[in-house]
Amino acid sequence: MKKVGFLLIMALLLGACGQKRNLVYFSDLRDSIAYESRIIEASNIKIKSGDILSISVSTLNPESNILFNTGTLQSIEANRESSGNLATSQGYLVDSKGQINFPVVGKIAIAGKTKEEATDFLVSTLKPYVKDPIINLRFLNFRVTVVGEVNKPSTFTVTGDQINLIEALGLAGDMTMYGKRENVLLIREEEGKRTMVRLDLNKKETMDSKYFFLKQNDIVYVEPDKMKEKQSRTDIRTITLISSLASLAIVAISRL
Repeated sequence: MKKVGFLLIMALLLGACGQKRNLVYFSDLRDSIAYESRIIEASNIKIKSGDILSISVSTLNPESNILFNTGTLQSIEANRESSGNLATSQGYLVDSKGQINFPVVGKIAIAGKTKEEATDFLVSTLKPYVKDPIINLRFLNFRVTVVGEVNKPSTFTVTGDQINLIEALGLAGDMTMYGKRENVLLIREEEGKRTMVRLDLNKKETMDSKYFFLKQNDIVYVEPDKMKEKQSRTDIRTITLISSLASLAIVAISRL
C-alpha cells in the first residue's frame, strides 16, 4: 500500500513538472545586455465606413463656429429624418459610401484618409465658406476587445490614436497564469478582409511586428493552456458524475 501511495505522489509531481510554462514577457531579453532596436511606429489609422468621428470647427467668427458646429448638437432623430446620417454629440458616422454629412457643405467623402489627411481636406473644403478654419478631428469608436485568459475581459475605448498589445492587455488586467503568452491571437478586419495572426509575447521580436500596434475594432484572444483545459474537462466530468449519482439516488429512493 505504501508503495502504491509513493507511486501516486511521484506521478502527481511529474505531472506538475510537465505543466511548467514560461510566464515572463519577452523572456529572451538577457539581463546583462541592453537590447536596442528601431521603434516600429504605429501605422496611420485610416478612416473607414462605420467609424464615428468627433469634428469641431474653430474660427475667429463666433457665428461661423455656431454654424459649422450645429451638426454636433442635432438630435439623432432629426438627422435620421433629414439625411440618414448620425451627427450628434456622439460624432459623425461615416456611412457605407465613406461619407459624412457636414453642416453647410453637405456630403463629404472622407473614408480612406488618415486623421491628418482628413483634417487638411476639411480645412480646404471649408476655406470658401470661412477664413482660416481650425479643425479638430478624433476617433470616437477606437475600441479594442481583449478576451480569454485575462483578468478583466472587455471592450475598451482608446482615448488616443494608438495603443499597443501590451497596453491593451494592461487594460484587461493582464493575463492569468493560465494564459498562453507564446500564442496570443489577434483578429483584425479591414478593407473587407479578416486577418488572424498569432503573436509570441515570450520573444522580443514581437515588439517589431507590424501587428504590435492595434487598430480600431481589433480583437485580442488569449488562449488557455492545457492545464486550464484539463481542469475544465475535469470540472465537467465531476458535475456529470454528481448528476448521475443524484439520479441513481433518486431512483433508488423511489423504489424503496
